[in-house]
Amino acid sequence: MGPLEGVKVVELAGVGPAPFACMLLAELGADVLRIDRPGGGPSMGPPELDLVNRGRRSVALDLKQPAAVDVVRRLVAQAEVLVEGFRPGVAERLGLGPDDCHLINPRLVYGRMTGWGQDGPLAQTAGHDIDYLALTGALHLVGRAGGPPQVPANLLGDFAGGSLYLVVGVLAALHEAQRSGRGQVVDAAIVDGSAHLTTMLLGALAAGAWRQERGTNLLDTGAPFYDVYETADGKHVAVGALEPQFYAELIEKLGITVPDRNDPANWPALRKTFTETFRERTQAEWTELFDGTDACVTPVLPMAADHPHLVARGIFVDHDGVRQAAPAPRFDRTPTTLERPPARPGQHTREALADWGITDLDHLLETGAAIQTEN
Repeated sequence: MGPLEGVKVVELAGVGPAPFACMLLAELGADVLRIDRPGGGPSMGPPELDLVNRGRRSVALDLKQPAAVDVVRRLVAQAEVLVEGFRPGVAERLGLGPDDCHLINPRLVYGRMTGWGQDGPLAQTAGHDIDYLALTGALHLVGRAGGPPQVPANLLGDFAGGSLYLVVGVLAALHEAQRSGRGQVVDAAIVDGSAHLTTMLLGALAAGAWRQERGTNLLDTGAPFYDVYETADGKHVAVGALEPQFYAELIEKLGITVPDRNDPANWPALRKTFTETFRERTQAEWTELFDGTDACVTPVLPMAADHPHLVARGIFVDHDGVRQAAPAPRFDRTPTTLERPPARPGQHTREALADWGITDLDHLLETGAAIQTEN
């Protein structure tokens, strides 16, 4: 199922953004075969709860052995896509770099996921989401006036600036390969994607509609009608009443008299009124009051909450006993599904390699080039 049904992907296992990208490809219907190192790599929990590994089978290969590398090459010969998230040069040293793989399969789309990119002064240095956001100015944007930058977990860099750009690149290259018959390398760097995400605000900055000082602008908590407010029970609501008609409904529902919001000089007084007003009722009371209105007020909920809208659309599901987000986006003819829970490294070595036509399994397992994890 899914629009990518029939597309075969080889994933050289890594951590973070590359696995998330492969999770998305699998949920879109691709047959993604994850090549794990023996014993697996770093994880934020037990393998069965490492949700970014859901949707695909795992084969454990010891890539220090030439026979294991040869297996990957045989898989590459059949695949449309390979994804790796190593530091630049590691795949080449394994004999699995783009040049090596394109000699085997000229149509292969070779997806590379890194933080700093394949070249540049920082290409060989370590980094994490927070570092890539810091250099691009994306981290500078997040925070309140007079305070330090705030860290948006690793959603903005790793997954938005990294994984999603890799998937877009892979899909675009697959489309082009249908016309040209040639694959290519997709160099997806989190630093590139994070910078690209700031495009609208860079335009606003150039136009004088955005200031470098965080917490002073329309969309960064500078405007009191686009902010979060504490409620009587210590919880919060989000207010996003930007348009005049939505703002008018907000004010009417709150039952307050306020100064002209179009004059930033009035914003401190307006914020004070909003702060005091929202503290008069609980989050549940405000949620009930604004339900079904266009005032753009919503409760700030914890992860995987059971809000009626989320329940109606099935946005969070309980799958294999684990609460998790359902696949996105949605398709009317080729729907996506959650088919496989996260696999233990090497859980499907024998089964998956046999399905991909690898016949010398007994020898590979006996020599330790391949490892089958006990069920």
